[in-house]
This record gives sequence, structure tokens and C-alpha cells, in this order.
Amino acid sequence: SALFMLLLITLSRSWPGVRSVLRQPKKVLLLALTAVTIGGNWLLFIWAVNNQHMLEASLGYFINPLINVVFGMLFLRERFRRLQWLAVLLATVGVLVQLWQFGSLPIIALGLALSFALYGLVRKKIQVDAQSGMLIETLWLFPLAAIYLFGFADSATSHLSANPLSLNLKLIAAGIVTTIPLMLFAAACSRLRLSTVGFFQYLGPTLMFVLAVAFYGETITPDKMVTFGFIWLALLVFVCDAVAFSFRSRSRIA
Repeated sequence: SALFMLLLITLSRSWPGVRSVLRQPKKVLLLALTAVTIGGNWLLFIWAVNNQHMLEASLGYFINPLINVVFGMLFLRERFRRLQWLAVLLATVGVLVQLWQFGSLPIIALGLALSFALYGLVRKKIQVDAQSGMLIETLWLFPLAAIYLFGFADSATSHLSANPLSLNLKLIAAGIVTTIPLMLFAAACSRLRLSTVGFFQYLGPTLMFVLAVAFYGETITPDKMVTFGFIWLALLVFVCDAVAFSFRSRSRIA
């Protein structure tokens, strides 16, 4: 990810923006915080997937948007219109169905949701452009990842020299595929309300749901359909309210 960002910054000629951020020590230190937060999120997710906690990890994707909405209200003083409150209520009911189905306190899911929500909140607060911020974050994480890889990691796939080329290329591609959406997320956080970003994050688990059913043959369970039904309805209400509000605003200006 760090090497990819260095290449991207060079090709897009964005080094002046990076130098501008580096001249602000407070922002550089805050980016260290966001780097540790998102690095911890990645590590927890990978551990969960590799240790048969996939269900709990996926649950974190449902909880995270709601935490973003709450963070937006508590820390950024974002306020909702009536239909937006209805959308929040519908999404909350959908998530509660999954929590009830899970049957216990989902520590891993909460850890994933809280860490990613904290990342989004701090990135919005510090107002650093997506490319510069992502480069500095990956540079903060680079030595930590190198120490872990060469000093502590001991699995069948952790020794790059012993892996087939195809596997190493997939691992490299995973870094790029992870970095691009995260960079776009950071860009969205600086341009939109955190609560709005949170709601549109439901597109992620929705697309995963479609892929799981259409391409991987997973069974649609009744509780999943209830959850997605509430979430899709919440998204529809949220989008319709945003469109209606936009038309009303234009009418007042005209």
C-alpha cells in the first residue's frame, strides 16, 4: 500500500500537498493515530476471517454505519430531518435483528465498527486531502508491518520467498484493492456529513450479499432478508429525503 501510494502521488504530481501536510506536526501526529486505528481494524478483520469469526466480522459492517451516524451527531453537531430520523430507526431495527440472531455480545464486530468509525471521525476533523493522508498513514504503518512480517509472522504464506509468484501477486493486489476504497472513503469524509457517509456504507454489505448469493451460492436466510429489507428501505427513505431537500433548496434560491 505504501509503495502504491508513493507511485500514485508521483504520477498525479501531488507532492506539494504532501509537503504542506508534513509542515504541520499536529496533523502528522493525528495521522499516526488514524494509521494505528485503521491498521488495527485491518488486523482484527484478517484475524477474524482466518479464525472462523466471519459472521461476527460481517456484523461489524452493519453496526459501523450506525456508529458513524451517532458520532456525527455527538462530535460534529450534525442534525437530522424527520425522514432522516425515520431512516436511522429503520436501519437500527435491521441491525438489531442481526444482533438478536447472533445471540451474544459481538466483541469482534464492535471492535471493527468502533475502530473504523473513529478513523472516519478523525479523518474528517483534520481535513487532509485523501492522497496525502493515505500516504502518510501507510508510511507510519510500514515499519510496524515490516517488523511483524520479518520478526513475528510464522505461517505457511508469510515467507514471500517461498510463496509461488501468483500468491505474492495476489497479496500485493490485496494492498492496492484495500487502499483505493479507503482513499475514496477519506475523500468522502472531507466532503460530506459523517452521517451521510455512514448511511451509504450500507452499500458495501449489500453488494457482498448480492455476490454471496449470485456467485458463491450462499443460502438466503430469513433473518438476513429481514435485515436487508429494513436497511434497503432506510436507504430509500434517506435518498428520497436528500433529493426532496435538494429540490426545495433550489426552489428557495430561484
